[in-house]
Amino acid sequence: MGSTINALRALNEVFQSTESEIRQGGGPKAIDRQHKKGRMTARERIEGLVDAPERFVELGLWSAWGMYGEQGGAPAAGVVTGVGPVHDKPCMIIANDATVKAGAFFPMTCKKIIRAQAIAHMARLPRRLCGRLPAVAGGCLSGHG
Repeated sequence: MGSTINALRALNEVFQSTESEIRQGGGPKAIDRQHKKGRMTARERIEGLVDAPERFVELGLWSAWGMYGEQGGAPAAGVVTGVGPVHDKPCMIIANDATVKAGAFFPMTCKKIIRAQAIAHMARLPRRLCGRLPAVAGGCLSGHG
């Protein structure tokens, strides 16, 4: 029994560490680059938007995990989505993460945004775009054009 508990604790530590890494988006250098340009990261923008950041429930944190290795990865598919209170009303929040490949869209980015919009529609939640969704971010990274 003790070895099972220890194995679960070790697995949980790996899980928590990986989640922390995913939440860093493009990493410390990319975050610093955004700050030097006077911009906030996606999670910082969300924190400033919602009434209570601790009540923000992120959806799809693990999206695109282990994918797009040839492009350097796409943590959380390059977009933060979730539900949080804005003026005491739950809202679906979609924030592009410019720390991930300068905000480029991957196929999973589009899928994640569409899924968030579908959830918002089904739950009758207002949608809030927290930051820009870029028209151009260095081209298509899908490998199809």
